[in-house]
Amino acid sequence: MSRDVYASVTARIMDALAQGVVPWHKPWDGRQGRPRNLVSGSVYRGVNVWVLMAAGGSPFWLTYRQAQKIGGHVKKGERGVEVVFWKWVEKRPAADAADDAKPERFAVARSFTVFNAAQCELPEAWRERVEVQAPELDEAQKILSCERIVEHMPNRPEIVHAGVRAFYRPSADRVTMPESGRFAAPELYYSTLFHELTHATGHPSRLNRPTLVDMVAFGDTNYSKEELCAEMGAAFLCGVAGIENRTCDDSASYIQGWLRKLQDDTKLLVHAAAQAQRAADCILGDASEDEE
Repeated sequence: MSRDVYASVTARIMDALAQGVVPWHKPWDGRQGRPRNLVSGSVYRGVNVWVLMAAGGSPFWLTYRQAQKIGGHVKKGERGVEVVFWKWVEKRPAADAADDAKPERFAVARSFTVFNAAQCELPEAWRERVEVQAPELDEAQKILSCERIVEHMPNRPEIVHAGVRAFYRPSADRVTMPESGRFAAPELYYSTLFHELTHATGHPSRLNRPTLVDMVAFGDTNYSKEELCAEMGAAFLCGVAGIENRTCDDSASYIQGWLRKLQDDTKLLVHAAAQAQRAADCILGDASEDEE
């Protein structure tokens, strides 16, 4: 993906931060779900989730051509949102390569523009799809969903309850949590646990994520990337469970800190979101590689 696209995607998130909104702290509507393509039904993944949530509007999106194909159109003067699509491709070995040379597999990023359903004139049948909402889960059901996510995590690290701090220790592959009763609400306990479990996915026995494995100290580049990954990973899981991310810090100093980091490294956001999505997939047992 060109640096211009990295910059374009990052700029939209930075605009939201400058207005005091942290997109990965804003839960999606549990009745409508995370941003998705209206025509295909596919949910958007990685950084696209936060870019589209920062844009606001309905959770349903579609391309200009998709709007035309279903008999509708984008309203005059409307501007779309640039999103990223990752596609896995294989590059065959060169003609003079060794006989046992294997194809090189890598991800190629492309960008395209989508429009919110509210920006389009749509046939009645499609407008009805936009308006359909799932039943709202009650608080007990949401907490049960959290419990199931933790219980069914493949290759789950050890989780112990002790002390007053929550942290993950890679050397022992152990998450330490305060007792749930020390938290003001169950949502705060689980959003904190999701944060630490996201860190745990970086262990060599799971995703072997460099930002965790090669992290040196607080404040180094990998530390910032790993923390952003853990924040977004927890946010993905909170969204899946239907709870609010209660570990949010929307203070001015917090927001200014991320603004500075994103300004210095326009690739940080896209890469961290991709790693967070992989971490959430790992915890949920989803090995999907492609994303809309």
